[in-house]
Amino acid sequence: MPEPLAPAAPQNDSSALSSPRDAAAQLWEAVGLEAGAPERLDLIGADPALPSSFAVGAAAQASIAAAGLAATEIWRLRGGEAQRVAVDMRHAAAEFRSERYLRVGGETPPDPWDKIAGAYRCGDGKWIRLHTNFPHHRDGVLDLLGCSYDKEAVSAALRDWSALSFEQSASERGLVVAAMRSFEEWDAHPQALALAQLPVISIEKIGEADPMPFAPGAQRPLDGVKVLDLTRIIAGPVCGRTLAAHGADVMLVSSPLLPFIPSLVIDTGRGKRSCYLHLTHEEGREGLDTLLGEADVFVQGYRPGGLTELGFGPEDCAARRPGIVYVSLSAYGHTGPWAHKRGFDSLVQTATGLNHAEMQAAKDPKGVPRALPAQALDHAAGYLMALGTMAALTRRAQEGGSWHVRVSLAQTGRWLRGLGRVPDGLAAPDPQREDVADLLEESESGFGLLSAVRHAAQLSATPARWALPAVPLGEHPPRW
Repeated sequence: MPEPLAPAAPQNDSSALSSPRDAAAQLWEAVGLEAGAPERLDLIGADPALPSSFAVGAAAQASIAAAGLAATEIWRLRGGEAQRVAVDMRHAAAEFRSERYLRVGGETPPDPWDKIAGAYRCGDGKWIRLHTNFPHHRDGVLDLLGCSYDKEAVSAALRDWSALSFEQSASERGLVVAAMRSFEEWDAHPQALALAQLPVISIEKIGEADPMPFAPGAQRPLDGVKVLDLTRIIAGPVCGRTLAAHGADVMLVSSPLLPFIPSLVIDTGRGKRSCYLHLTHEEGREGLDTLLGEADVFVQGYRPGGLTELGFGPEDCAARRPGIVYVSLSAYGHTGPWAHKRGFDSLVQTATGLNHAEMQAAKDPKGVPRALPAQALDHAAGYLMALGTMAALTRRAQEGGSWHVRVSLAQTGRWLRGLGRVPDGLAAPDPQREDVADLLEESESGFGLLSAVRHAAQLSATPARWALPAVPLGEHPPRW
């Protein structure tokens, strides 16, 4: 069994930037793959790629490049040639907000943000961010506040609360809100201290199984690899989309009872099949169990502990399918007092100091939280999940075993923060759709003609592509 992965690197809050190559090499070292492989990376461009004081472009380029490089290592294990991987930072930055550039039938999808979502100043002068895009989260916030579904009414009601007390009360109800903290406040928080002991990607052996080498004669790196994708929104779906781009057979498993955001289903659904299973019903659990019996990878982004309650936790799946690679996404990490706290990218940015630091860099006299120019934690986490998945598949091929890969939005944010700050980065232009037109591709889908960002990692021998179109949820039967 390999040595435990090292904890994440110390924070780097100075203006000194890590190069994208160093950032990719750090990720590569973290997952323990072939040491010399990063020499085959061709990385073009420099920050600022987007208007931010953080190295969002480097994070995009490094995470996408590392995932692409992992696919080439699997290709090499299958008897293929050692490939080069080229990633242009401009292209990577566009893919980091691919949902912004999506067009369906020539039309812009509806705005996914609910009308009361966003940042509000509380009675103590501090800020709180609400995420109300799902109806049950929205209704829960309105019930807690005792106000109408109106932005002014919400703003008035929050003046009776302090930011931290509202955050605590909302969390106790399972709602998703976050108080804005500075880096200093976050670094002193018990959850930040717990994260400091974790690697950016955790890979742990959780069961015994014989080695499962990759079959030779494949056309693409992940040909024959079956992936169950039980995720929503951006990070987990980006992981599945990335694995599909390298040839994996990805089955998105959802339920008509779960809320979703249509534009994200479309953008991240390229390359996947999609089925419905009701996991709260015995028949649905039996259907998932049947799919699990042939799966190589099980990717899930349910609330912490949610699938364990249904009998599909990592140890359960390893017992029923020895050799499984089980991949878990969480908001705030798997240890510490917030291990079971729910969250989304925008909230994690707020809670962990990124919004506050970006606000300071902008010299905003009103102190309004300033978001990153992309859902960067979501997108980066998706590529880190894909990287960890392929690293675990490589270990399974070479030494056997079942493996658990864990990635969190908060730890991904910690990694982004560690890449350093970009002087005058906020002055960079904000690329509009016409500025990235050369990075778009058109394809037919179950929704009409799509125009979307193509994958940024260019592999020299096995070009990334999506063999299947995006389709509506539940389009396929639940079988391989």
